[in-house]
Amino acid sequence: MAKGIWIIVEQSKSEIRKVSLELLSTARAIADKTGDPLVAVIPGKGVSGLAGTAAAYGADKVVLIDDDKLADYTTGAYTSALSKLIRKEEPNAVLLGNTAIGKDLAPRLAHRLGVGMASDCVGMEYDEESFLVFKRPIYGGKAFAELSACERPAIATIRPNTFPLAAPDEARKAEIANESANIDVEDLRAIVREVALAASARPELIEADIIVSGGRGMKGPENFHIIEECADAIGAAVGASRAAVDSGWIEQKFQVGQTGKTVSPVLYIACGISGSIQHLAGMGTSKVIVAINKDPDANIFTVCDYGIVGDLFTIVPLLTEEFKKLV
Repeated sequence: MAKGIWIIVEQSKSEIRKVSLELLSTARAIADKTGDPLVAVIPGKGVSGLAGTAAAYGADKVVLIDDDKLADYTTGAYTSALSKLIRKEEPNAVLLGNTAIGKDLAPRLAHRLGVGMASDCVGMEYDEESFLVFKRPIYGGKAFAELSACERPAIATIRPNTFPLAAPDEARKAEIANESANIDVEDLRAIVREVALAASARPELIEADIIVSGGRGMKGPENFHIIEECADAIGAAVGASRAAVDSGWIEQKFQVGQTGKTVSPVLYIACGISGSIQHLAGMGTSKVIVAINKDPDANIFTVCDYGIVGDLFTIVPLLTEEFKKLV
């Protein structure tokens, strides 16, 4: 009997995060091939209103784990609640987004369950022998490894923007089940008293469809307003290279790269970024890369789809004005 493909759904401000909807969209096609039910597992507080959205994006069943202790993410509480439920139901696969929460939670679930996991995957396909085969970048994005699970459940985190978002079917219905959290007291090592979110109208960096990033070529913090104005003109997120962050020109939370955030937007505009291996490892899977650099020999031009050799202080403001005309 099919045991199911589970998506651990992330939610914020009473909305399901985009990466979880992407996983539901893609896993729906795989579940149709395997005959497994597609199950959306939604932990949190007051999450019953999200069941309809999960169903619209393909879930056959929605499991709600509604508990005060799950109102804000904590490692211990989520690991305790989810590991017990996974042991009880024995799904074939458990998939999470490769987000801050997913990267923290997935390996802990794998350890608690005694199975392996694949992290930061950019591909996932059904295989009759291995069930699921995951593809992930290695060697700084220079090559890809294909991984399959030897044990069940197969646990993996998937990079945001890897898979297309399907159109929701609002008429689709799903079975709704409520499960108790059953959190062990010894797992409650941390209690969240308050969550302070930075106010920003821009999309979150790792889930953004468009990113405009600045590097060493920005020459100083006073010039990053050029990047911000360009990003705002097209509803993009702002990013930066490690060189810009290490120089103190912009906060570390904006860093894209091997030691920063890994992104996979539809469009990545690199301004004054040389294209080090460290940076390419964090954005090399972008669908379209546009590079602006005055050095014609910059490494970024070897990976970009479109390159502009010139002074970013002239080119980026011109692009911003043209973008504004299109919006």
